[in-house]
Amino acid sequence: MASDEGNTRIDSWIWSVRLTKTRSLAASACRAGHVRINGERVKPASTVRTGDEVRLRYAGRERIVVVSRLVRKRVGAPVAAECYVDNTPPEPPRAQAPVVAVRDRGTGRPTKRDRREIEQLRGR
Repeated sequence: MASDEGNTRIDSWIWSVRLTKTRSLAASACRAGHVRINGERVKPASTVRTGDEVRLRYAGRERIVVVSRLVRKRVGAPVAAECYVDNTPPEPPRAQAPVVAVRDRGTGRPTKRDRREIEQLRGR
C-alpha cells in the first residue's frame, strides 16, 4: 500500500489521499492549473516527493498540504490523514443567512406592495 520509493504521480497521490473524489477529477484539476507543487503549476504526470508542498484548488476552497508519505493506491481515511500535514488556513466564518421573505401558504401572488417590501428586506 505505502510506497517508499522516490516519487509518485501527483494526480494519483491527490486521489489516493482523498483530496478529490476521483482520479479523473484530480487530473482535470492539474490540467486546469489548480494544482501547484512548491509554487509551480504541474501536469497530472508530474511527480511528487516527500516534503513537497501541494496547493490544490478544489470544491471552492484551496487546500495546502505537505506530503509526509507517498501512496499509490487509494487508502482509508485514517491512513490518508497520516500521509500529509494539512496547513490549510481555517475557513472564514460564513455571514449570517440572509433574511428570506416568508409568505403564508395560499395567499396567492405577491402584490406590488408586497414585492417592494420583499426587495427592501433583501436590500435591493
